[in-house]
Amino acid sequence: MAFALQHLTVLDLTQVMAGPYCCQLLGDLGADVIKVEPPGSGDATRAATGHRLPHGESAAFLAVNRNKRGVAIDLKTEQGREAFHRLVRSADVVVESFRPGVAAKLGIDYETLRGVNDRLVYASISGFGQTGPYAQRPGYDLIAQAMSGIMSVTGDAGAEPVKCGVPVADLSAGLFCAVGILSACLAREVTGQGQAVDTSLYDAALALSVWETAELWATGEAPRRLGSAHRVNAPYQALPTRDGHLTIGANNQRLWQRLCTVLERTDLLADERFATNTDRVHRREELAAELSRTLARRDTAEWVEALLAAGVPAGPIHDYRQSCSDEHTLAREMVVELDHPVEGRVRSLGIPVKLSATPGRIRRVAPGLGEHTDEVLRAAGCTDDEITALRGQGAVG
Repeated sequence: MAFALQHLTVLDLTQVMAGPYCCQLLGDLGADVIKVEPPGSGDATRAATGHRLPHGESAAFLAVNRNKRGVAIDLKTEQGREAFHRLVRSADVVVESFRPGVAAKLGIDYETLRGVNDRLVYASISGFGQTGPYAQRPGYDLIAQAMSGIMSVTGDAGAEPVKCGVPVADLSAGLFCAVGILSACLAREVTGQGQAVDTSLYDAALALSVWETAELWATGEAPRRLGSAHRVNAPYQALPTRDGHLTIGANNQRLWQRLCTVLERTDLLADERFATNTDRVHRREELAAELSRTLARRDTAEWVEALLAAGVPAGPIHDYRQSCSDEHTLAREMVVELDHPVEGRVRSLGIPVKLSATPGRIRRVAPGLGEHTDEVLRAAGCTDDEITALRGQGAVG
């Protein structure tokens, strides 16, 4: 089967989340991703405390490193750098997530590697980017969410700011980097030359804030926290029912009328407080109180069924146990099972982009540390004696 990116070779020097996620996305679409880790320790996520599978494997590492081959190379040694340069000669892409300046000290920065391969696309993901006054600051999802403004609009009105439950700065940086890499690869088809790609957790988090910055520049006021409510439509939020909560998206006049009919609250249609969407947005707290009193009479499932039958967008609020076992999730192949050499059958999220002619596929679980070192170095032209010598020098593992 052909894959969209089957001729793309990617060297993944990244660790933890943003970079590994970026490279996993490319691997899912067919790229040959080679994860390069330091011998002995490997990616920091391998040893991170937290959720581990029964036989000790890191669940976090497995989650963002599938569809990769693994090599262990010590880039701090001259021999290790030479071995890495051999890989660069035939690679299409290098992705790194060092703090700005570290790659240059190691001799694996873009200016150095473009001398080895002038077609190389060299992507950097950092906390704040390669330039600017904050470039040397450490980069964490929490810090990026805080400084970009995301935390200022997350949480209930009047409550303390909170971090988004999903690491949106990390994951969106990975997504934007993947888009940048593919764009640079397309440009290379025209120019014959590679280029540098620079993105950051901070830039990515800010780039997601399209609605919030639109409000800022339209009104001159910084947006406030609204809980689950929408900034420009109402009712469009989570509301309590008799046994839990549901979400309702009655975000135009036609849907508002249908909602009131289903709830048997046609009195609200004649209520001047809620006559237009603008009125409902300005009085969203009053509106939520009115709707909540009615929704408290029945269970979530009953309301969702009735609302959907009337054409009103609605849904329950699932936890991840529920969403990962939902019939639609399974029908869309968004949860898959893989064979792991240590853990046996393991579950993984599926591929969210469905291509009709060159679909992605999960071909392998995350690699063991240095699992494919010999295989990859041989393909780069190293002899068995050279690999043995590199291993004896501690340059590879």
